[in-house]
This record gives sequence, C-alpha cells and structure tokens, in this order.
Amino acid sequence: MKLTRRLALAVTLAAPLAAAPAMAQTQITVQHALPANSHTGVGATTFGQTFERLTNGRYRVVAQRNDNEREMIESVQIGTIDCTFTSTGPVGNFVPEVRVFDVPFLFRDAAHARGVLDSEIGQQVLQRFQARGLVGVIWIENGFRNLTNSRREVNTPADMRGLKIRTMENQVHMRAFTQLGALPTPMAFSELIPALQQGTVDGQENPISVIVANNINQVQRFMTLTRHVYSPQVMICNPQTVARLNAADRALFQQAAQEAQRANRARVTADDESGVAELRRRGMTVITEVDTSAFQQALAPAFAEWERTLGADLLRRIRDWRPN
Repeated sequence: MKLTRRLALAVTLAAPLAAAPAMAQTQITVQHALPANSHTGVGATTFGQTFERLTNGRYRVVAQRNDNEREMIESVQIGTIDCTFTSTGPVGNFVPEVRVFDVPFLFRDAAHARGVLDSEIGQQVLQRFQARGLVGVIWIENGFRNLTNSRREVNTPADMRGLKIRTMENQVHMRAFTQLGALPTPMAFSELIPALQQGTVDGQENPISVIVANNINQVQRFMTLTRHVYSPQVMICNPQTVARLNAADRALFQQAAQEAQRANRARVTADDESGVAELRRRGMTVITEVDTSAFQQALAPAFAEWERTLGADLLRRIRDWRPN
C-alpha cells in the first residue's frame, strides 16, 4: 500500500477528527534519539524543512532529541508528540510483525534491505501499525550493526563468550547474543554511555553512523565489523495528527517523508564509507575481516526458532527478494 493510501486509511480510522484545512503555522513535533548532525537528525531536519517549504510555511516542524525510543513511541501513541524517527529495536514491543527484520544476517547488503522495505513486504508491515494506534509512514535506516567492546578483540563467536553487551529492548537481538555466549543487557539508548563508563556492560552494538555520531570510541576500544543485523528505522506518526491534514497536505507530507528517506540513507552510506578510517583516527582498533559463516553457524539453533516464530515463508521471501 502506498503512503498516500495508508494516510488516507488513518483519516478513516480517526473519523471523529475529520480532515480540515490547515491553519497558519500549525506545529508538528518530531522527536528522534540521535544528535542533529547524524543520519537520523538529517532525516528529521530534511522532513521538517521540506514540509515547511512545500506548504509555504503553513506548518512549522519542531525537531527535538529524546534518547528514550520507547518513550517516544508511547508519546506518539497517546498524542503528546506528533511523530518520531526511531530504530525498530523497541518497535517490536508495539508492532510484533516488525521483529522479522531484526533476524541476523537476513539481508545481503544495503540495496537488498532497502529494496525489501520499500517493496510490498515492507509496506504490508507498515499497515500493521494502524491496529496499534500508530501510523507507519516510511522506512528509513540506521544501517548494519557492528560490535564494540572495551575488553578484547572479537574475531570469532568464541571471543564473545562472557561479554556483557548492551542491546536494545528487542527479543530477537537478545536471543542472538545469548546463543553466541554473550550476556545481553537490554537498556534504553539514553543509559548506554554511563553504563559503558561505569563498566555495567562491556560493549554494545550499533551501526557505524551511530558509533561515530555519539563518540562511542571514547568509551570503547575495539570494534568488529560483524554487520550481524541490518537496523531499520521508521517514521511513526499519531493517527490524529495525520487525520488533521487535508488531502493536498497529505500528499506533501508524503513527499517530505520521501525526501527524508533519501537524505537519511545517503548519510548512512557516507558514514559507512568514511567511518572505519575516522574511528581508527580516533584510536579504536577495528577488525574488518570477519568470518561471517562462523557466526551464522553458531546461530543455527536460533535461526530454527525464528523460522517457527516469525514465519519460515516470510523469511524466505525476504532472503530471496531481488529487484524486478
């Protein structure tokens, strides 16, 4: 389903708040978890600037930072903020169908991941947000996640044994790290840096763009390019916020979201291309040669479990996807 149709559906579901012409300087509040000069911040800023421009200033988009992604989703759900740009890590607690994209080593590369999310597969998952009092607007991204820690180089699955690793509040991620012999410790992103400083956890996993933007190199010595999970982000909005947009403004809203997606993905690509050299310059030891097959073999019992719980047919469709 195209975004315009999803937004139209949101209007139907929120019928008591029938669409009305926008008033001058209507404010839309968008929150995200990363610095303004990050791939997420660039996406949110691009959305705001584009929507303001396309509506000739009738809308004002206010971007705010909030390190607690679960809190942001809950705030969108109850309507205290309008939209969020969030990683999918905590989204699975609201929309369980999203968890399928968190399976390790599911995507070959960024083109594969982006293609699946923009295809019918990804759009069908976005439709599931409606039943949870949310509007899934468009897929953006964090990129492929990599492991960092303060204790030792990680070259094989055996090197992970006993490491306390902060994860998102995500059952799929936690199951994977447990299977690899690590000790997953779920916590909000806002708690990560203090936890690393205090030794509450030994390491964490995030895309290069997140590691660079948040200076995680200051509290971590080693990084391994495991690329173990592709990490989507998603723009989520409150249904009543969408319902207040008239048809013309919903089309402009869609256009602005698509511009945000392009800017976000371009920034992730740029960060991936320059990030290893930058982190080495900052003093990190970066292991780039990883035996991916060894990690996949170590995860075999977990893969079998995900086939049962998340759907073997859907996982196969995702793995086999090719562009038309």
